[in-house]
Amino acid sequence: MYYIILSMLYYKTYHLVMANAIVQSRISLRPFKDDDIDDVLLWLGDDRVVENTRLEMLSNGTYNENLNTQMIERMRGRDKTCNSREEALNFIKNKWIYPSYQSICLDDHSIGIFWILSYNDWKHSANLGYAIGFKYWGQGIVTKGLKILLSKVFQEFHGLVRLQALTLVEGKASQRVLEKVGFHREGLLRKYVNHKGCIEDLYIFSFLSTDEISSGVV
Repeated sequence: MYYIILSMLYYKTYHLVMANAIVQSRISLRPFKDDDIDDVLLWLGDDRVVENTRLEMLSNGTYNENLNTQMIERMRGRDKTCNSREEALNFIKNKWIYPSYQSICLDDHSIGIFWILSYNDWKHSANLGYAIGFKYWGQGIVTKGLKILLSKVFQEFHGLVRLQALTLVEGKASQRVLEKVGFHREGLLRKYVNHKGCIEDLYIFSFLSTDEISSGVV
């Protein structure tokens, strides 16, 4: 009986690992295309996806704390990021320019986004963010995508030596993803951001051009 139980556990574990490996091999990053519009609407119009996302990053070319009233209202969860095909197409054609914005793809279907944006004139440093469709949470897709991104981002951005990411204190999943691929937790930024009307602490993580991408299992 003991042998049978161990065999069953091994069988289930093996197939879970293999299924995850198959999914990982189907992940890629690329520029957005016009015909991504329907795929993009599935996740960009989902409140569950955007409620903890720095939404101003999806529409501006640089990190800027001077947001207009409409964008602040969206950040507080009173509006979805995208409500129409026209708005989505505007993002794709006019705002999400590669390599600052990169589509996370599964079988070449857009299921999310990475953005890499410089802070004003600091070209040596950039801020990283991401959003991914709700149905793909917890599957290791962001971890795999982030490893792909880190393997090329310092070549795509001339002069870039530091990539940093900020997470809410309760954002445990994002913190695990960042540390899993090799980001270093640098510290706590106290009362740093207005999130949904509350002044919140943020953790700051960094990855340098000289750092190594973790080779651990996704």
